[in-house]
Amino acid sequence: MSGGGPNEDNVTGLLVRSTARAWTRDSVLAVDAGVHLAAIIKIFQEHLPQARTEKSSTATSIATPANGENHPTPIEIGKQKLCMTTGPFANLELPYESAKANATYVFRNLISTYLITHPHLDHVAGFAINTAALQQTLRRKRVAALPSTIEAIKEHIFNGIIWPNLSDEGDGAVGFVSYDRLVDGGNVALGDGEGRGYIEVCDGLAVKGWSVSHGECMRHSQHGSYSSEPNDPGYSPYYSRRSSRKDISSGSMDSARSQNYPQVPEKRAYDSAAYFLRDEHTGREVLIFGDVEPDSVSLNPRTARVWQDAATKLAAGLLTGILIECSYDNSQSDSMLFGHLTPRHLVAELRVLAGMVSDLVANNTKTPGSPRKRKRPSNGYKAPSDEQPLRRPPSRHHVRRRTRSSVSPSTPVPRASSRQSSMEMPLVSDEVELKAITEENGGSQGVRSSGQQAASRRSSRPLEGLQVIIIHIKDALRDGPETGETILQQLTEHEAEAQMGCNFIISQSGTSVWL
Repeated sequence: MSGGGPNEDNVTGLLVRSTARAWTRDSVLAVDAGVHLAAIIKIFQEHLPQARTEKSSTATSIATPANGENHPTPIEIGKQKLCMTTGPFANLELPYESAKANATYVFRNLISTYLITHPHLDHVAGFAINTAALQQTLRRKRVAALPSTIEAIKEHIFNGIIWPNLSDEGDGAVGFVSYDRLVDGGNVALGDGEGRGYIEVCDGLAVKGWSVSHGECMRHSQHGSYSSEPNDPGYSPYYSRRSSRKDISSGSMDSARSQNYPQVPEKRAYDSAAYFLRDEHTGREVLIFGDVEPDSVSLNPRTARVWQDAATKLAAGLLTGILIECSYDNSQSDSMLFGHLTPRHLVAELRVLAGMVSDLVANNTKTPGSPRKRKRPSNGYKAPSDEQPLRRPPSRHHVRRRTRSSVSPSTPVPRASSRQSSMEMPLVSDEVELKAITEENGGSQGVRSSGQQAASRRSSRPLEGLQVIIIHIKDALRDGPETGETILQQLTEHEAEAQMGCNFIISQSGTSVWL
């Protein structure tokens, strides 16, 4: 699913894979799992009747459960097996007859890693419940996330109280799940070239993550950030923004209590994440956001760092799509965003990205010795240049002095496909799968060359050909047009004015998106 609730069957869960790889063990990545196995079952129930029977091309494999008994899987050479022909799992050879059994096969065998953006229930509940079905698997499932998210899952979900500790850490650990703590901004000790900082998360895909802000909280915890200035004396992810250096170095909150300091809850930014997924076969990438708020209203504005990274990839023709939330339509006031975006804010953010791309392309196309173009501000930020070091976003006070205007977004433009493979995403309720678009599956239609895209970016449409997939829409649960229809209309109107060149698409449950 790529929904945003409040229906419990319409929350976030994406499946991602590179179609440069076959449907094999560990070839699928789950990004969030508010809903998961139930949605996969639903997809099989819809598309299994169209499956065709053919001879299996897979050799017999032997699984060895914990009891030591050997059981051959149902896949044997020469036997008649079902093969999916439609839907997100097209061309998958099925080992079983029923939708439930085949969905469980995908869950246990094909999905290797759960990449979690943040620990809110609508992004993790399905996975937590589904872990009860991991008893017959041969390997642990891997949960990859930024450290604050891992600690929240460890402390508040797999803690023996809310849910059994099925992880491999802590008291009473069962060992079904292992944790992989990612580095904010990527681990520069890993990878090289364009893949530096990325870590493999499934067969054919690697990830690099950035922390972003998702609203404000009012309690002291390690799961958020107070300031975007880590070098400031008052910065700490654990203490108030106004903590002194002495407070931080001298002890814990208990020490503060002993000195009779008032314990007033402080606002802090709640941590979420944005992930760049890289197809290791082609080098192409997509960017998937968790829940995120606009920098213009954030206590800790951090999204500009993500756009700076994305701009270099767009200018190089590597970034083919962005999956990002737009929870409400433009009728939602800034005071009631709860850490989310509306069309006006999403387009304001994309304008920051467009400005950065324009500046990078302009700098790269200048002749030697020509004067450099003056950097124009964009939504309170300066685009990076090769002369200018990467700067932190401006302080909250600087941002809030600016007028919050309702910036207009853009009309969809047919996106650029590619002859080479990229990625596909099925939406498990909207599970998304990063599929390679090749000549064999029709990827040659509507192709734009990298030269054509670069020419567009040198013009007034810097995001030409970029797919922007809208996820995490909150259903208003009332009569009238669907919330997604209203959001798409507003985005289309904004794009008509902004003329950035991107194409907005509302994700739908159980469908696939090729990027």
